[in-house]
Amino acid sequence: MHIRDLAMIVAVVCVSVAGQEGPPPPSKMPAAVAIDKAKVIPKNYTVPKTPWGEPDLQGVWSYATTTPLQRPDALAGRTTLTETEIEALDEAQDARADAAPRAGDPGTYNTFWFDQGKSIGQTSLIIDPPDGKLPWKPEALKANAERAAYQRAHAADSYLDRSPTDRCIMYHGVPPLPSGYNNTYQIFQTPGMVAILDENIHHVRLIPLDGRPHLTDRVRHWNGDSRGHWEGKTLVVDTTNFNNKTALRYNGSENTHAVERFTRVSDRLIDYQYTITDPTVFTRPFTVSIPMPRRDDKIFEYACHEGNHSIVGILGGARAEEKAAAASAKRGSN
Repeated sequence: MHIRDLAMIVAVVCVSVAGQEGPPPPSKMPAAVAIDKAKVIPKNYTVPKTPWGEPDLQGVWSYATTTPLQRPDALAGRTTLTETEIEALDEAQDARADAAPRAGDPGTYNTFWFDQGKSIGQTSLIIDPPDGKLPWKPEALKANAERAAYQRAHAADSYLDRSPTDRCIMYHGVPPLPSGYNNTYQIFQTPGMVAILDENIHHVRLIPLDGRPHLTDRVRHWNGDSRGHWEGKTLVVDTTNFNNKTALRYNGSENTHAVERFTRVSDRLIDYQYTITDPTVFTRPFTVSIPMPRRDDKIFEYACHEGNHSIVGILGGARAEEKAAAASAKRGSN
């Protein structure tokens, strides 16, 4: 990291804290975040500006939703859900989370602990292609299946066989896809730089706005290399230089190219969309839309670290199973 970028981080935090005037009034947006944009987006909305004149995106914003990435086959040809369907889906999701564990199963979180959001009213997060499906290349699907089979057979040979999430390296990735919890961004701004703190595995993405080029192709990052610029009131973020180990939730490759667009459309909502291009995996680009409502709470530390106790337990358990299997085989041969 350059000294100038470290200074930018300090400046971002200082400017953001100095510019706070307390939380905004409570939102009138429905708790389900089933967004009827005609109701929640005021006409002729004027985006607030930072002291240096850029659109102000600062704050804590949620991309939590139970809306699936791809459109279910049962909803083919439809882009939106009715209010009744939204309520039924949300109730079913809560029922699954609160269901009693099966015999011998210690159970998991219930709805009190989940931060999974609600349906946003779309049938899929993918809004293009029109069918709401990932435009897979056949060879990419075959490679996915082969990789999954290998991972099942070698799930605990080494810590290197565990996912980046298990190893506390990355979780949602860039751009993000929602999961059961910690679907929160906090955005900071200072002249020439935007910083985005992702709640889970506490990744901070620094996005220069000064026109500097991307890193050389030889330098690769888990979350890529981001560069930003303004198009009117929209922050456009271009990310390249992913490494070949990044396990993005839509199975991209090191050739993934992401273009994100953050547009504040009300005091309570950012219209967030991104387009992924990856000629290694997909036949064409696809676009995702995840409206991000504002949150009035704070992000606390997510204290995940590589080499944590779960990795030790997973690998230790696998070695114990191997030892027991070897002993059983030895007894059977005698």
